Amino acid sequence: MWPYLVAVLIFIALIIIHEFGHFIAAKLLGVRVNEFAVGFGPKLFSKKMGETVYKANLIPLGGYCSMEGEDTESSDPRAFCNKPAWRRFIIVVMGATFNLILGFILVAAVLAPEKRFTTTTIAEFSENAVSEQSGLKVNDKILSVDGRKIFTTYDLSYAFTNVKGGTVDMTVLRDGEDVKLRAIRFDTDEENGISYIKVDFRVYGREKTFLSFISETFKTGVSYCAVIWRSLIDLISGKYGISAVSGPVGVTAAIGSAAKQSLRNILPIAALITINLGLFNLLPLPALDGGRLLFIFIEMISRRKVPEKYESLVHTVGFIILIGFMLLVTLKDIWSLIFK
Repeated sequence: MWPYLVAVLIFIALIIIHEFGHFIAAKLLGVRVNEFAVGFGPKLFSKKMGETVYKANLIPLGGYCSMEGEDTESSDPRAFCNKPAWRRFIIVVMGATFNLILGFILVAAVLAPEKRFTTTTIAEFSENAVSEQSGLKVNDKILSVDGRKIFTTYDLSYAFTNVKGGTVDMTVLRDGEDVKLRAIRFDTDEENGISYIKVDFRVYGREKTFLSFISETFKTGVSYCAVIWRSLIDLISGKYGISAVSGPVGVTAAIGSAAKQSLRNILPIAALITINLGLFNLLPLPALDGGRLLFIFIEMISRRKVPEKYESLVHTVGFIILIGFMLLVTLKDIWSLIFK
């Protein structure tokens, strides 16, 4: 059971980091924090330190930082609702910001042991490589796949996922010029209903230096962000179905499986999850941080606050829909684990 215990602890740690971003920003900007809690449901234990009650609840599927006047009106001058819009904006955005910062730190930890970094320039092909026969050449630097920019091999891996017929259009840098290649073919494989291109070439390595390490960390972190946005767009457009979405149960199972192989395998998954958590919370949807930021942004532009009752109603409805979606995904994850 220890790999799954590790997975749960990592999941809780990512939640704490997110809520701590809100917490520390609120404290620094003079907002009263009433509660800082990890988990939902029945209380396991709590302790009051200063003006804040710190709680641990039974169900470790979230957490919250409850501020005075966050969802209701308050006469307290230190209430969230009575602070200038720019302060409230910073407090709300810091949760996602802390997740993104942690994500880039974890990416750096993943890359630190590497002796060389990969590039997107083809070094050699496997014997009888289909892609070479259909137009790719040694020393081609892959710039885009089906119109999507490629910066790292991580971008390339995602671009080669769920490709119909194993055929893609590519743009490569060849002899100093951008060359567009049509219908480059690859052999494919399939797993859990999703097709994967079988990469039949190897890429050049890149020497590791301090500057290349910083550069690679930044590029890989940005690639994680780009892939998350692309996957969301692909989900909305129908390229992937609900079966490709995982909730807390599915994520915990994935981390647990990686932990069984090696604790080091957890780092890239944790980096992807925390960046995903940060970006997802910035979506301008009700009940998410992005939804709150949208209302604050409207206030900053119009110089008028949206009436509390309307904003509260929007967030309440959004929260109900979000919980319903999470329950649906969680049931799907449990079903998949039972009948795997």
